[in-house]
Amino acid sequence: MKTLVALWDDFISLFFPVLCMACRQPLYGGEAIICTDCVFHLPYTGFHHDPGNRMARQLWGRITFNAAAACLYFRKGARVQSLVHQLKYRRQPHIGNKIGELYGVSLCESESFKQAGLVVPVPLHPLKLRKRGYNQSAHFAEGLSHSMGIPVLCDNLVRVADRETQTRKSRFMRYENMKDVFMIRDPSLFAGKHILLADDVLTTGATIEACCLELMKVPGVTVSIVTIAFAD
Repeated sequence: MKTLVALWDDFISLFFPVLCMACRQPLYGGEAIICTDCVFHLPYTGFHHDPGNRMARQLWGRITFNAAAACLYFRKGARVQSLVHQLKYRRQPHIGNKIGELYGVSLCESESFKQAGLVVPVPLHPLKLRKRGYNQSAHFAEGLSHSMGIPVLCDNLVRVADRETQTRKSRFMRYENMKDVFMIRDPSLFAGKHILLADDVLTTGATIEACCLELMKVPGVTVSIVTIAFAD
């Protein structure tokens, strides 16, 4: 029976192939979401092996954190942009899970990240969450949680204000724009924890900065930062 099902699936795929979310080429047996070629050839940063990586340096002096890393480089017109666009705007949240699972394996090899005990996604404002239907960073966090074997907590750090875009704002104006945007419902759930703060793409860093400033109000908290991509 399994052989017949497999043959039927192969027959259907001839006419309605499932495509890789990165390169848009057909997926073959055993592949899911991202093809094997893309898994091996996406532009990985390797930041988790370098405490002084470019992403970490961008945040130095702005917030206190243990480590910061991104899985991929984000470049316009490239495969990572396609992945992120589909994740955020084309209702493909499973892309976040897939990248989280892949990156979580690598983070477990890093002394800076493997000690994290809780994954927390950067939250969306309820209005944006209702419009989109899901939080892409939460799906990334779920993938990290699955491969790292640590829990994810999605509803304790919340976004209470929906501010205008950060585009073309100065660093000071970005900071002012993000003040009082986030809130922690129950600080005791974070107290003493090493939190892995997960987001999709780091550009200006203002959102991550605002989240970290709120998290660091909790006694005993250590924060490490991880994103799907870093805007190169």
